[in-house]
Amino acid sequence: MTRARTAMVLAAGYGARMRPLTDTLPKPLVKLAGRALVDHVLDRLAAAGVETAIVNVHYLPEQVEAHMQERSGRAPKTIISDERDVLLDTGGGAKKALPQLGPGPFFIHNSDSVWAEGAAAALPHMLRQWDATRMDCLLLLAPMSTSLGYHARGDFDMAPDGHLTRRGERQVVPFAFAGVSLCEAKLFDGAPDGPFSLNLLWDQALAKGRLYGLRLDGRWMHVGTPEALAEAEASFEHEGA
Repeated sequence: MTRARTAMVLAAGYGARMRPLTDTLPKPLVKLAGRALVDHVLDRLAAAGVETAIVNVHYLPEQVEAHMQERSGRAPKTIISDERDVLLDTGGGAKKALPQLGPGPFFIHNSDSVWAEGAAAALPHMLRQWDATRMDCLLLLAPMSTSLGYHARGDFDMAPDGHLTRRGERQVVPFAFAGVSLCEAKLFDGAPDGPFSLNLLWDQALAKGRLYGLRLDGRWMHVGTPEALAEAEASFEHEGA
């Protein structure tokens, strides 16, 4: 099975939709089932064999840095990527961290993406499916029919072989991006400087037929608002996630 020894954890955003909880607390430190959201992420990465996680900071950075200090000695090792001066968005933040991430493959993981595992643990399943000869990027996708806290029209449709297509303007598609991707540094070849979204690189991979998806075997929880957080909390209590 492919190994991913490093990961990028995107923890720099403002978490505006989670206000008022995020007025004084960065969203990655909001608690779900007694643990900070980012701890759910880091523990899952460690269980998948990730040794080092790069965590970017911008909003209330001292709190995130202090939390990483409290985790000292626990896997994975964490390295702070400082974006205090300029918030670089998902793509720019990952590009800045490429020297620490290495050639890959590596995960890029939203700090608020949580789920209850199904029969196949998601991150090891992504590693088993990874094929650099066919893929520039592999996205974890959640079926909208079983997801909590997500009420939009979906992000992608997926062919039986995993090839992805984006939702059209008036379409409803069955899958939402679940906040985790797997790629290599070459995905960023020719990427712009400064802030930019990973969507830019995904669209380039789509145009080459090299963007793939993997269905999450579990229940994704889109923890975007205080109401969605309460819904996820109830799900954790019910399912023992």
